[in-house]
Amino acid sequence: MKKRTIIMRLAEYDGKALLRRHGLAIPRGRLLHADASAPQETAGWAGLFLKAQVLEGSRGRSGLVRRLQNLAELPHARRLILATLDDADTPLLLEQAVPAQREIFVAVRVDGTGQQLEILLAPEGGENVERSNKLARLPVLAGARILAEQIFPVAARLFPRELAIRISRYAARLPEIARQEDLQLLEINPLAVTEGNSLVACDAKIVRDDAADFRHDPQDFALSRMLAERTMKTLERSARDLGFQLVESEGEVVLVTSGAGLAMMMMDLLADHGLRAASFMDNLQGAPDETMNERLKIARLLAARPGIKAIVFQTVIASRSLAERINALSAWIEAEPLPKPLFVGLAAGHAATRTMSADEAIKILHALGVPAFTDPVALARHAARAVGIFPSMERNN
Repeated sequence: MKKRTIIMRLAEYDGKALLRRHGLAIPRGRLLHADASAPQETAGWAGLFLKAQVLEGSRGRSGLVRRLQNLAELPHARRLILATLDDADTPLLLEQAVPAQREIFVAVRVDGTGQQLEILLAPEGGENVERSNKLARLPVLAGARILAEQIFPVAARLFPRELAIRISRYAARLPEIARQEDLQLLEINPLAVTEGNSLVACDAKIVRDDAADFRHDPQDFALSRMLAERTMKTLERSARDLGFQLVESEGEVVLVTSGAGLAMMMMDLLADHGLRAASFMDNLQGAPDETMNERLKIARLLAARPGIKAIVFQTVIASRSLAERINALSAWIEAEPLPKPLFVGLAAGHAATRTMSADEAIKILHALGVPAFTDPVALARHAARAVGIFPSMERNN
């Protein structure tokens, strides 16, 4: 299952603005809205690209990037792109084509396994470059600056010596940019090498950690924010207004949690037992401390959909009152019939159980006909059995 976390994907126009403010070269370009004409200055550009500004990837394969010989081809290319999107308001980036001697791939990203940055290099750009057996990876120690001479031995295996030196210097700048901008991914594909041996970022895929948004100018990346707002689903927008983040996905289980780490753990456990989560919930920066009632309100709406088979509610309480949470959950259950079966997981610290133990909470829920568990694995296993999904590992036991 594809997981979605709290991130902000930048449109290419905004991503290149970020690169430019850090001193990296980008092609000349102008943003066009609706039926706006191209600025007169673009008439002298030798070769152009017209690119849809959307947050999805693989634009080239989808027909959302068009090569133009001159401005006379702009109206036709615009019609083709907008017809593909079926959205006449999609902004377009008109950009000067860069005469490249070769195109390469360079990126820095957060390595989720090692929990540190890593630099990626490949001698050619293009689609599916990360699957290439020529892709080189270089870890960057947490908090440490990487120097060009540390990158050079890797780059020298991929490029001629003089180009390897330039690539090493270029790549050494990226981790610091990623740290300053709170980026999870900074991918330049392709990075063009011009006849004068200049390096120009012809496309940029940039993802920022949205949880760090408070550290940055809220006016930054207005285009990307507008595009993200337009792609939000109705319930995702409602959840944000209620004080938490909801991300909908294809799945059959409404997952109700608080916090990204807990949500991802439960998504993995459900997947291990053949279930896909249809929702991801997390806290919003500056939101109220307690939004359980609001999450349950959205969960009921999600669970009413035809493809949903169950609701899984997992809570972890350190110091808040378990009794208050169980009372609120019980009131929600009794308010009106649940559209789908509910399964509850509980984990409570000593301070949370001063007026109600976990065993007492489970008895209250059982009396309401709701299975409850203190073991999240048992919770996932029971939910899978109840909705008729039996993982292959259990069938083989």
